[in-house]
Amino acid sequence: MVVWKVPESVPPSDHDYKCRLVFLTGGVRVVGFDNERGKGDHLHLGDVELPYRFVDVDTLIADFIAEVEKWKNAG
Repeated sequence: MVVWKVPESVPPSDHDYKCRLVFLTGGVRVVGFDNERGKGDHLHLGDVELPYRFVDVDTLIADFIAEVEKWKNAG
């Protein structure tokens, strides 16, 4: 997990954080949350990319951990 405060938002995100949270297995991303210029906040569940509504850093981390636990319990 990497979350850092940036001087201005990463468009189209409207908050001043840049983030990259990833859970890998066998070198393959199975869960990921990030934001990037042009895409904004989103999450990756396997090969699927979905929009994510950023609330705050604590919620981001909790949501990431919850998705990792869902993945672990599904297998």
